Amino acid sequence: MKEKLFSTPRNFGSLPFPYSDLATSKVVILPVPYESTVGFRHGTSQGPRAIIDASVELELYDHELDKESFRVGIHTLPEVEPVMASPEKMIDRVYELVGDVLDYDKIPVMLGGEHSLTVGAVKAAIERIDNLSVLQLDAHADLRDQYLGTKLSNACVMRRIVELCPVVQVGIRSLSQEENEFIKQRGMTLHYADNFNVQESIHQVVSSLSNDVYITIDLDVFDPSVMPAVGTPEPGGLGWYEVLALLKEVSKTKNVVGFDVVELCPIEGPVACSFMAAKLAYKIIGYST
Repeated sequence: MKEKLFSTPRNFGSLPFPYSDLATSKVVILPVPYESTVGFRHGTSQGPRAIIDASVELELYDHELDKESFRVGIHTLPEVEPVMASPEKMIDRVYELVGDVLDYDKIPVMLGGEHSLTVGAVKAAIERIDNLSVLQLDAHADLRDQYLGTKLSNACVMRRIVELCPVVQVGIRSLSQEENEFIKQRGMTLHYADNFNVQESIHQVVSSLSNDVYITIDLDVFDPSVMPAVGTPEPGGLGWYEVLALLKEVSKTKNVVGFDVVELCPIEGPVACSFMAAKLAYKIIGYST
């Protein structure tokens, strides 16, 4: 069969066999096109497909790392079927699937979808990994106990995760009085965007994390001038190289057991945003493998 006559595969990175084979891949992409509890701009359900479509155009050689990161193997699962009955049922579905990926000794990479999904991924990881900590890159604290009648809103995602394991928050620049009081009561240290210093802040973040880390990235952590395609854009935020510097140092000194990239709303911004999200995921794969 003359493979050159066929279109490229529509998986993450457009990878051919054997680099996209599940059996031999170190990384597994889990696309979850789900949104239910978002409160402002809608469209996060279209995020996973937009990221994968954009990833087809990635240059697979990384000059910073001087390697082709895809050679560890990156398998892309089919899109997860959403469960609209309740956020809890959808989180349970993510919990089951991420658990399966971890049981196969692979690194799960979840592409969202709304941020509430991270609860399921972290629950699966913490059941299998002792002393797990979570690194959250986000514009919002997401520490409300409940929002719009549910404790599983994307505005509550980190409150539910703090109940499971330690969390280090970076890039925050929006929170409620309720969340501020909770932070004081728990003695949490937040790394606010307006005080982020690459050398000092990165050292503080890394020293606060345990050896095994799950990373969750809400794309609104970035300045909306470079990432407008998010559900709730906040003025200010971190830049591309600031985020990469942090992720590189965390990956160099810690064991990244999995990560997610969530809250892309492709209809709210140029295609450059989808490509940026795809490249971010590929950079973390390169750093952590």
